[in-house]
Amino acid sequence: MAKLIFSAITSLDGYIEDETGNFDWAAPDDEVHSFLNDLARPIGTYLYGRRMYETMVYWETADVLRDQSPVAWDWMQLWRAADKVVYSRSLETASSARSRIERDFDPSAIQTMKDALERDITIGGPDLAAQAFRAGLVDRCQLFLTPVLVGGGKPALPKNVRLDLDLVTERRFDSGVVFLDYRLR
Repeated sequence: MAKLIFSAITSLDGYIEDETGNFDWAAPDDEVHSFLNDLARPIGTYLYGRRMYETMVYWETADVLRDQSPVAWDWMQLWRAADKVVYSRSLETASSARSRIERDFDPSAIQTMKDALERDITIGGPDLAAQAFRAGLVDRCQLFLTPVLVGGGKPALPKNVRLDLDLVTERRFDSGVVFLDYRLR
């Protein structure tokens, strides 16, 4: 049975982007990116909202050479090998391989995926993830806290949701980023 994992790079004050939509402060250095790649190896499917998909689809056509940036090349291969489900009412077609569009988030369909798939699933984008949190579908919450305060913007975690979590692991990086991995009770 697959686990559903919410993973996000956030500011220390809990935002994935600032009030202007900027998230350049979230770009991981090679140490963090390599760790992210290792977390992605067991992932078989990415669930994305439209905006997150439009950000990530860059990796479909990126031309990263293996010797130019081994960490980025590794991520590109991992992303391309995974299935993608994009939740959007405005996109007509997906612009990447191994991708499909779904109009509505259906908690029972996600539970069926979790029951049927052997490889884990990640959910990206806070609006989509909020629906999964509210439906009780998220098994793990993984946050990369970046040492920056942005003062407002798009929150990483949903409002008006109460969940109890157990800290599974943590890791500090030389850049000051802290990784926190929680299991939902």
